[in-house]
Amino acid sequence: MAGYPIKVEVLSRFRTPREQRLVLQGLARGTVDVVIGTHRLLQDDVHFKDLGLLIIDEEQRFGVAHKEQLKMLRKGVDALTLSATPIPRTLHMSLVGIRDTSILETPPEDRYPVQTFVLEEDPVLIKEAIRREMSRSGQVFFVYNRVADLDRVAAWVHALVPEARIVMAHGQMREEELEQAMIDFMNREYDVLVSTTIIENGLDLPNVNTLIVKESGMMGLAQLYQLRGRVGRSNRLAYAYFTFRKDRVLGESAEKRLSAIREFTELGSGFKIAMRDLEIRGAGSILGAEQHGHIAAVGFDLYSRLLQEAVREAKGEETARVVETTIELPVEAYIPGLYISDTNQKVEIYKRLAGLTSPADLAGLADELIDRFGDLPPPVLNLLAVAKVRILAGGLRIKTISLLPGQFRLLFDPSHPLTGETLVAASRKYQNRIKFVNNGDEFEIKYRFSGDRNDSKSLLSQLEDFLIMLADTGAGADSGTENKTNKIREVATGGHINL
Repeated sequence: MAGYPIKVEVLSRFRTPREQRLVLQGLARGTVDVVIGTHRLLQDDVHFKDLGLLIIDEEQRFGVAHKEQLKMLRKGVDALTLSATPIPRTLHMSLVGIRDTSILETPPEDRYPVQTFVLEEDPVLIKEAIRREMSRSGQVFFVYNRVADLDRVAAWVHALVPEARIVMAHGQMREEELEQAMIDFMNREYDVLVSTTIIENGLDLPNVNTLIVKESGMMGLAQLYQLRGRVGRSNRLAYAYFTFRKDRVLGESAEKRLSAIREFTELGSGFKIAMRDLEIRGAGSILGAEQHGHIAAVGFDLYSRLLQEAVREAKGEETARVVETTIELPVEAYIPGLYISDTNQKVEIYKRLAGLTSPADLAGLADELIDRFGDLPPPVLNLLAVAKVRILAGGLRIKTISLLPGQFRLLFDPSHPLTGETLVAASRKYQNRIKFVNNGDEFEIKYRFSGDRNDSKSLLSQLEDFLIMLADTGAGADSGTENKTNKIREVATGGHINL
């Protein structure tokens, strides 16, 4: 911007109080055109005269509270969000069309993929990795994400490689001390930087080309990818070692994360990493505080429906409130990479699945998947079966389907179409396997299933049959309810693919 009449300033905790005060005054008066800052920009004393564009870099570093503050800044403001590894909820919102998405896949010139290793912690290997990097006049990042033990880890590294010059860095250091440590390391006065994940973002040090992460199973997939991105930033081959303790058994999610970081090593694989993170952790809540967590009704376009309802209300039209069903079942429902390897194709399928509203569409999509990619693997069968359950439950106006020990719990919206005749017929059919609970406006049914709760196919099949029964026994309701029931029956019997 040097050649243009644009004033650019920086606002962060590393500026002096006087410098910060001058920047704040410039923002309020409009004399500062562009301000680049950290979370400091979200504090209450920051006021803009006429904010027009908000650019959020490294979006995954912002928590829910910070994003609520950003929303206050963004009213009537254009917003551009940048991230190599978007959090599951953000990625999901782009998949269902709530946010526009653009993907940059071309890496900078003269870069090589980082050689990635996932292995048990081995002092001999760590020693050799550090010495090999030092032998080519390079530097090393050694990451351990516990501040309390960082001194001990630094001493351990020094004992392994006594000739290495070691410096520490973590977020609890005083600003001046942290800044000096980073400047000294950048000036190559030290060989190894022992730090927490504070180095995860914003560092571009071409001379650092070996990364060692201790107890990597404790970190998130996006964190691991961002850490790996700190090395290999030149035309020199880089190495990343993600280690875990020999005496610790990794959990299922940790194994999946480490497997993914080992699998996706090519340049520009951040979007694939984010997709895998979405599969592992789930999409979270679009309007709530959860930025991850499995929701089995994958892909519903809640934003569009709420917008349509708001428009109808503004026009004075009567609106039938849509009941979104939340399905909380221990079911693996996703598209595996071995089934569809191309990320863009997976995105397309997820988007189409998000828009399914009829049984014919559901069966048609299943037919197409078989034709294009082969027989449906269990996670995809589960994904389609969950979509069918969601459509059935929506017709019955069920708010939540969850799993209790040995039974399903179905929580209904007060506007549900079930009649007394429906409940009597259900009681006769299932006898002591069904229980009705009426707490004021909330009505729920508890239905005891048979078999193993970990048998996804049996679980979904029993749930589907039970919902179809509720629809069939609702035939004695009023005409509006009868129309809904007929639609549910159509959903239940539509298509020839057995989900």
